[in-house]
Amino acid sequence: MKDSPVIVGTDGSETSLRAVEWAAREAVLHGWPLRIAAVPALLPRMSWYQHSGPPSVTDIVHARAEQALATAATRAAEIEPEVEMSTTLLTGAPARALAGAGQDASMLVVGSRGGGGFAALLLGSVSRDVAFAAGCPVVVAREETMAVHRQIVVGVHDLDQPNALSFAFEEARHRQARLQVTYAWQLFLPAMRLTGTERPGADPQWVTAEAARWLAGLIGPWREKYPDVEVAEDVVHAAPSRIMIAASARADLLVLGRNSPPDLDSHDSAAVAHAVLNHAHCPVAIIPE
Repeated sequence: MKDSPVIVGTDGSETSLRAVEWAAREAVLHGWPLRIAAVPALLPRMSWYQHSGPPSVTDIVHARAEQALATAATRAAEIEPEVEMSTTLLTGAPARALAGAGQDASMLVVGSRGGGGFAALLLGSVSRDVAFAAGCPVVVAREETMAVHRQIVVGVHDLDQPNALSFAFEEARHRQARLQVTYAWQLFLPAMRLTGTERPGADPQWVTAEAARWLAGLIGPWREKYPDVEVAEDVVHAAPSRIMIAASARADLLVLGRNSPPDLDSHDSAAVAHAVLNHAHCPVAIIPE
């Protein structure tokens, strides 16, 4: 992975430049090269090969993308003067182009939204699409990228997700940060509330205790592999998305696993990921399994 770059997408907006800052620091932290990418955003029904607009339109769009790359490269050099850096101009649909570029990447970083108005909505959807399609870890950098809490949070669910755990432990080790492993569960049991029927297997306290034992067993081998990482395990009976968003307020990075192909992801876990991407207070890493 030494030669695999951190790739960060930029459109010249301040939000995307914050993503560049985050990516530059991450590249230096791991000793990875940084590659800054821009995708010229053509108007609907236009392409680089056949379009209905005048040639000057694509020329202007192309020039703006090149300017965005130059601005981003300057910002990265200011943040991390020693970073090994290159730039690239991609073509095609933004989400597909960025996800494709990430095939040889250690990590792909995008901002949470673009420059404003329709562009903001477009880039927001691009960020989400990339997070759920790329074959490498994707970090959606929120506006709050400079806070240092020295804590990484990883959310786990019932499906196997060794890649997310490996990513979270590696980040905690590199940052010398505490790792909080959180399992949040929510179960609606009308029969218990209405009839008072004793169902120990469905009692919230019993389920929480069993989940804590399961989580301890899951994390045990990782504790042995990373003995220098301080780990806290947290099992909560509450809405997972709400717990993850709250935890993000005191984290430097929040990590979630994504099972691949996407149709294997449960509706609940996908909904949690979407909610966290929209409302987290820190950068969010989506890790394909």
